[in-house]
Amino acid sequence: MVQKTDDAAARLGTRQEYPEDRFDRIPRSSRVGAHRVTARPRYVWQFLIAALLGFALLTTLGILWVHNIGNAGRLPVIGPTATSAPPEAPKPELDPEATVAVLNGTETQNLAAALDQIIREEGWGQILFSGAAASEVQISAVFYADPADASAAEGLAAELGGLSTYVSTDYQDYGARLIVLLGADYAGPGLEEAEQMTEGSTEPPTDVPTDQPAVDPSTGLPIDPVTGYPIDPATGWPIDPTTGYPIDPSTGLPTDPATGLPVEPQG
Repeated sequence: MVQKTDDAAARLGTRQEYPEDRFDRIPRSSRVGAHRVTARPRYVWQFLIAALLGFALLTTLGILWVHNIGNAGRLPVIGPTATSAPPEAPKPELDPEATVAVLNGTETQNLAAALDQIIREEGWGQILFSGAAASEVQISAVFYADPADASAAEGLAAELGGLSTYVSTDYQDYGARLIVLLGADYAGPGLEEAEQMTEGSTEPPTDVPTDQPAVDPSTGLPIDPVTGYPIDPATGWPIDPTTGYPIDPSTGLPTDPATGLPVEPQG
């Protein structure tokens, strides 16, 4: 036993000595087998940032909530955003049966008469009246009272050099669906014909603006510039003041519309 003890002491005595390092300076503690975690310090600015982020989040949620309440009573929009489409322009389409009145508001003599003849020959409409306008005008246009005549007005305006068209009830006394008002800017068909008519005629022009009214104040009907009689809206012929019947241009006699027979004036 003594020998074994001595051998152990001899082995311990032969152990190599090492210099002291950082592991020899570890403070002693009563804790065994536990990991120690060093607490990190908290700064005031971290709490301030967290508070600001929380305030911004709550504010955003509140705005969205109020917005949803305001839209609760509205109908949902399905599909693309609805936009108001502009009204579709009427398609120009000539109507040979459309009744037309031509009013010359220019200084060009016989312009209404020349255009009257062209419209008849080309089949652009049925002339009820052609003569002087109440006064000189600057802008040419085609007027119509019934929106159903928009296409016919556009078609006639295109043939007359691209005139503008307007809805108006100011010319209903003429009894025509389309009213062609010729102004100083007119550059369409009929100008050369009017000049030729003026040069070859010895009679005074009948379609230049005058102080004479274009409408009979007693009947409200347009006045024929040649005879001075009111014009029958149905036939476009002057009305004979004696019989009250329209005068047929081919016979020069009043004609009964019911029978189509001429009526001899009495007296």
